[in-house]
Amino acid sequence: MKLFKSLLVAPATLGLLAPMSATANEVTINDFNAAEEIAVTNSRVDGLEARLNNFEAGSFSETTTASFGSNFYVGSVDGSSTGEAITFTYDFAMDLSTSFTGDDSFDVAVIAGNADGTAVDGYMGGDSTTGDGLVLDGVSYTFPLGGATVIVGDGVGVDDMNTGACAYSAFTDLLGDCGTSSVGGSADSAFAIGYDFGNGFTVAGGAGGGDSTSGYFTAEDDSTIGLEAAYTTDLYGISVAYTDDEDSGVDTTYWSIQGMIAPEGYPSISVGYETDDDDADAIFAGLTFSEVGPGSVSLGMASTELSSDDYYQYELSYAYPLNDGMTITPGVFIKETSGDDETGVVVTTSFSF
Repeated sequence: MKLFKSLLVAPATLGLLAPMSATANEVTINDFNAAEEIAVTNSRVDGLEARLNNFEAGSFSETTTASFGSNFYVGSVDGSSTGEAITFTYDFAMDLSTSFTGDDSFDVAVIAGNADGTAVDGYMGGDSTTGDGLVLDGVSYTFPLGGATVIVGDGVGVDDMNTGACAYSAFTDLLGDCGTSSVGGSADSAFAIGYDFGNGFTVAGGAGGGDSTSGYFTAEDDSTIGLEAAYTTDLYGISVAYTDDEDSGVDTTYWSIQGMIAPEGYPSISVGYETDDDDADAIFAGLTFSEVGPGSVSLGMASTELSSDDYYQYELSYAYPLNDGMTITPGVFIKETSGDDETGVVVTTSFSF
């Protein structure tokens, strides 16, 4: 009898359970939405990729920047050892910079070029390396110290914090820095410090050596010490620099003076004078007309007794920008020596990006 009742109850029970099972299955199937699940999965993958990207970005500082520059030199120098041959040479520079505090700067300079040995390179002073290879040109760190600014590193000159007082836009290397080319000395690794009083007056100084393998500031090492005081405004300025330089065992002291005046609406006038303890000297004078058509004109002269060859050099150039990153500068220069004079015609195209 019990078995008979069980047989009667079982179908009824199954009948009651069947709707419940169907309802449960419907709930489960309805709850599973393929599109939503795929979206959730994609969202999780995107989040993982974002975290990985953030990790990779954090491994390369967001404050790091890179700048690039290159110069093309096309020209010839009549009277030089290479005759009147027209040469094409170039230089390239890459500067990497990053900051750790917002007030400091870690900088790396890389250069390349193929101008070594050409007559044009002897005048233009472009960066060049052997075999066009990239070369590390300098590593430096700049930071504030008690109101002053300090730079230290390899490839740093003792004059890197100097203000100077030169408004001339030079075409050839000799007339750069208003003719006071001995201010930096021969040091290849140095530290320099500069202080700006905020009223136009600045002071700067530095010390360095030329051979890291011999140590620094020793009897075996060539060393350089430099000091400068300057007063500059937007319209005029003057600077005086002292340099004591020991190069290849020869100790030489230089005094250098720069002055400039740049009245609005008129060409700027820049002058320079440099002398050493043997009474040899160099002089410079230059005019820069800042608004001549789309560009500017530079006209200058310099003489020097500080090298092995006493000579005068004159230059005239016109620089005009084609766009924000490209400037073309044709120019001519004449070098008068005790021997044959040399005349050069060069077109320089400068790129910055």
